[in-house]
Amino acid sequence: MDYQRLSKELSYALRHAPHKYELELDEQGWVSIEQLLYALHEQPVWRQLHEEDLHIMMERSDKKRHEIKEGKIRALYGHSIPKKIMKEEKEPPDALYHGTAQRFVALILEQGLQPKGRQYVHLSAETETARQVGKRRDDRPVILRVDAKTAWLDGVKFYHGNEMVWLADQVDRKYISLHS
Repeated sequence: MDYQRLSKELSYALRHAPHKYELELDEQGWVSIEQLLYALHEQPVWRQLHEEDLHIMMERSDKKRHEIKEGKIRALYGHSIPKKIMKEEKEPPDALYHGTAQRFVALILEQGLQPKGRQYVHLSAETETARQVGKRRDDRPVILRVDAKTAWLDGVKFYHGNEMVWLADQVDRKYISLHS
C-alpha cells in the first residue's frame, strides 16, 4: 500500500473535490468512513483499501492532515471547497509565522494576509515550518511574523489546525512584520 499516495488522494477528496467522489461532508468537514471507502473502491488502485489502512496512513504521516473519530474522517485544514468548514476558535501563542515567496511580500505588507482561494490563512507555530511552506514557491522564502496575541485581543479569530498549523480568517497588515 502506498500510504503517501493515499494521503494525497484523501487530501484531494476531502479538501478540494468531495463532489468528484460524491462525498457528503457535514458542516465540520466530516464524512463517514464507509462512504469514503465506497467512493475510493470505485478506483482499481484502492479496491483493497480498508479502514485500518487509513489509520496506518495517519500514523506514518509526518504531517497530521486527517482526523478519524466515531466512524468518520475529515481533513484538518487546507479546504478550498465553497462551503466553509467551521473550526473552533482558540487563543493563539504570542507570535505565529507565515512563509511566502519574495514576490508576495510587498502586497502582503500592504493588504495583510488573505485566504486567496482557501478557506483560511495558514500560519505556523514556528519558523521552520513557515520556511518549508514558503519553499513551495520560492527557494529563498521570506518569513513574516504575525503578532497573533495582539491581533486576537483586538478581535481577530484564530483556529488551531493541528500541532504546527494555525488558521485565521484574515490578518490585517498592522499585525505583520518581517521576521529577522
